[in-house]
Amino acid sequence: MTQNQTNGTIGVTTENIFPIIKKFLYSDHEIFLRELVSNAVDATTKVQALARMGETKSELGDLTINISIDEAAKTLTISDKGVGMTKDEVEKYINQIAFSGAGEFMEKYKDQNIIGHFGLGFYSAFMVADKVEFKSLSHQEGATAVHWSCDGSPTFSLGKCEKAERGTEITLHISDDSSEFGAKAKIEELLKKYCSFLPVPISFGNKEEWKDGKMEDTGELNIINDTTPLWTKKPADIKPEEYDNFYKELYPMSDEPLFNIHLNVDYPFELTGILYFPKLKNNIELQKNKIQLYCNQVFVTDSIEGIVPEFLTLLHGVIDSPDIPLNVSRSYLQSDSNVKKISSHITKKVSDRLSDLFKSSRDEYEKKWDDLKLFIQYGTVSNEKFSERMEEFTLLKSSDSKYYSISEYAEMIKENQTDKSDKIVHIYSSDPVGQFSYIEAAKAKGYDVLIMDSPLESHFISILERKNENWTFVRVDSNVVEKLIEKDIDQTMALSADQQSIISGAMQGVLPVESGVNYSVEFAAMNQADSPVVITQNEFMRRMKDMSKVGGGGMSFYGEMPESYTVVVNGNHPLIVQTLSEVEKASGSELQTVSENIVKTEGELKTIEQLIGSKKADEISAEEKEQKDAISDKLSGLSTQKTDLLKQAGIKNTTIGQLIDLAMLSSGLLKGEKLQNFIKRSVEMIKK
Repeated sequence: MTQNQTNGTIGVTTENIFPIIKKFLYSDHEIFLRELVSNAVDATTKVQALARMGETKSELGDLTINISIDEAAKTLTISDKGVGMTKDEVEKYINQIAFSGAGEFMEKYKDQNIIGHFGLGFYSAFMVADKVEFKSLSHQEGATAVHWSCDGSPTFSLGKCEKAERGTEITLHISDDSSEFGAKAKIEELLKKYCSFLPVPISFGNKEEWKDGKMEDTGELNIINDTTPLWTKKPADIKPEEYDNFYKELYPMSDEPLFNIHLNVDYPFELTGILYFPKLKNNIELQKNKIQLYCNQVFVTDSIEGIVPEFLTLLHGVIDSPDIPLNVSRSYLQSDSNVKKISSHITKKVSDRLSDLFKSSRDEYEKKWDDLKLFIQYGTVSNEKFSERMEEFTLLKSSDSKYYSISEYAEMIKENQTDKSDKIVHIYSSDPVGQFSYIEAAKAKGYDVLIMDSPLESHFISILERKNENWTFVRVDSNVVEKLIEKDIDQTMALSADQQSIISGAMQGVLPVESGVNYSVEFAAMNQADSPVVITQNEFMRRMKDMSKVGGGGMSFYGEMPESYTVVVNGNHPLIVQTLSEVEKASGSELQTVSENIVKTEGELKTIEQLIGSKKADEISAEEKEQKDAISDKLSGLSTQKTDLLKQAGIKNTTIGQLIDLAMLSSGLLKGEKLQNFIKRSVEMIKK
């Protein structure tokens, strides 16, 4: 029962403070539990500090913070055995909302590890509660326990009460619109999220065990936190398996990490933590935001973008620093000088760890490279300092699974893969299985092919080309093998320009018509043993589209452009020469007649254009204009007639369709109905 009760008004500047607290104090209302439990830890840490310095006669005893919930009564209670408060302290630190208590204490005991800095933390309780009350007994000798109560209005009651143990017991009467916080399961979830590593033991009910077909209370306190997490220990005292076990505790569903970095800095800022290098898959977004940020073992966030460099968000683990302010906006964190220093330090530690591994055990480094590559490429394209530090330790992987540093590889291919412009040409594949035939063709020419299959390769390649002006990268399917590296050697082609137009026209009748996809036909002088038809994709356009998918570099325009493929015809292949003969035969004399008429009409058009071209505009007669227009229309009609003839001949010619489909199949473009039709046609051709 409260004795000698007094009523008053909380020292705030507006009577509307509680609606403001409820709506705006924190964006996420669940933070209230972190704040209240952290304040309890703060109070406990204070009494420990006072005891060490002989400034309290109170026996410390069991300092466990107890949390309990009464689901029926809709109350949540947090009870600590910390310093407690006198009536005067309640007036100062609770009723005068501008003070938190930790600030003054920190000023007096600067060398003590006090969580503090929670500002309006206590009042976060009103985000989820209609009424908040507490009992508190100070550690001071002869102190009297006090009871404080407030229903969310600017008025409160404060008086004496009975309380046997030192410390503070806060009870929240959960409001109807926050009923989820009155459930045991929800509180258990939040305690695990925010309080798993606080430095004071925290209990939530008792442990239970399955017995006689039901869960029974064991009578043993259920301690939910580890007060000395691994990152707070000295690296020399930690066994390798402890690092592995801690990772499993943090990320129970993840693969084992590659290795870790233990952070331990006390000047010019305080920083501890353990960062793990995970085995990264190729989906960057799924890997982000796995680092947990703590302040003196108090969980702050696991969304650290903007706090550390972008690429470091791919790492896993824990960062803990009292120099990272709590309860401030992300934009403030990003501009905070300590955060910037911490960010730079972590970047350096990461690059140092990688360089040490490369220098001390290159074999191990190469074994881990496939899992490290995405992380290092992300750092290279997004952080210039990291890129500079890692240049010597970034590897390239060849199609025969050998690894080279960037400079080693350039030196190796220099002699055989330098083009006529003295540029060293790096040939690469983004899909070793899908581009197998292209890789084999390049190898047959004596070229080496890199495997570059991460989603960041296009950005990464562009950086390498920018840093090395005499280098260029081309994907193995960006051109026919003879043109991947331009040499001064020219090869003759068996087909004339007219014959090429006949084959090209026939192919137009068979090429796919797809929305957002363009196909064009080109001819190349290749060896007779090479494929008759090859489909390629322009290196520049494809790379720009790839970069637009990942984002950055102002490439979004390219992402909206259609896919473009080039159907390259081997003008020296016997099958192409044979197909030309078949098309000409199938078109009969009609094709010859139309072709002759086109040549004749083109001559007529040239004559009239020369006649008109020698005159001034006002000297050209209406009859001459009409004559030119008539000839142009006739030529257009003849061209259309020839196009239709060749398309029909192409449709009827099974060889053309088969050659194009084979090329599309080799490029991974033949799918669905087209693939089914190809299989049926192939079966029919075999039967013949």
